Amino acid sequence: MRLKDNLISALINILLGVAWASVLVSAVSAFFTHYAQGILYAVASAIVWMIPGLFSVLVLEYILSGFARLEEAKKQTKLLEELLNKDKKEEDNN
Repeated sequence: MRLKDNLISALINILLGVAWASVLVSAVSAFFTHYAQGILYAVASAIVWMIPGLFSVLVLEYILSGFARLEEAKKQTKLLEELLNKDKKEEDNN
């Protein structure tokens, strides 16, 4: 998602990439570490080790959507103020 502020957008997108990479690395490493105990145990441990990375992805996406909502609210406020000023000018002319 692209935000108007490029610094915040870039920072959050980099952190999202790091979070997804940590999910992948932790799942693969947990799977191959516990593969000797059995395939079911390896899959279960991979899922458990993915949870912290997925939680960080969820938090970062929530922050990103909050910034997007704030930008949209600012745009809508600006448009509403323009409509209000236009309406006031029309009333003054009458």
